[in-house]
Amino acid sequence: MEPSGVPVSPSLPPHSLDGKKALVTGSSRGIGADTVRFFAHAGADVVINYRNKAPRAEKLATELRGLGVEALVVGADLTDEASVQELFAQVGSTFGSLDVLVLNASGGMESGMAEDYALQLNRDAQVRVLNAALPLLGDGSRVVFVTSHQAHFIRTTPTMPEYEPVAKSKRAGEDALRELIPALEARGIGFVVVSGDMIEGTITATLLERANPGAISSRRESAGKLYNVSEFAAEVALAAVDPIPADHTRLVGDVTSFVAE
Repeated sequence: MEPSGVPVSPSLPPHSLDGKKALVTGSSRGIGADTVRFFAHAGADVVINYRNKAPRAEKLATELRGLGVEALVVGADLTDEASVQELFAQVGSTFGSLDVLVLNASGGMESGMAEDYALQLNRDAQVRVLNAALPLLGDGSRVVFVTSHQAHFIRTTPTMPEYEPVAKSKRAGEDALRELIPALEARGIGFVVVSGDMIEGTITATLLERANPGAISSRRESAGKLYNVSEFAAEVALAAVDPIPADHTRLVGDVTSFVAE
């Protein structure tokens, strides 16, 4: 039986992150963008990372600068070592350090990608980004890895065939990151996994519904409720400041279909 996680609360008090620096990968849209918004509204300076949608990222940055915080926009292909190094060179030059790193960017259902793209992005890139960020993360900082119940519980609970390769690659990424926990803790860096059910309005949900019509409505009916993007992003943001669960796992939404009695 997997650990049950802890109850969650969707609020970050104003000014609670004043003076803090936060980077969220894949943050020009969706969960990442709303997570950045929560950080900025709480007073943090933020790094908005995108892969290929610079105008959308710049629009978000303009919005957040209106709150009086600094917003750095940096494009990067997280599957490319040189691109990741350049990302953190810019972050280091601008902010000098990071207090929060949210590993949100993921994928694998996109068309036209290499056969092993899901593993490259959801496992290899996650470790690459964390290792590149280490020089900027100090005592008291926090790393948050965002995943899904379908991936977190893939060893014990089958998922939709269309999503299985992605789920397995994300679980591989989670496992690889968890292996680094002792080294992180030795440096005073906290680590937490935030796992959620299918999220209404995400690209993944849209692609799944396209590949398997009715999949999302069926999951919604089974769970009773699916979180929307903003609701889940609030929980991701809160994981950056809440006490770390003993098992490093924060479960959001219904888990009854995944946790054995």
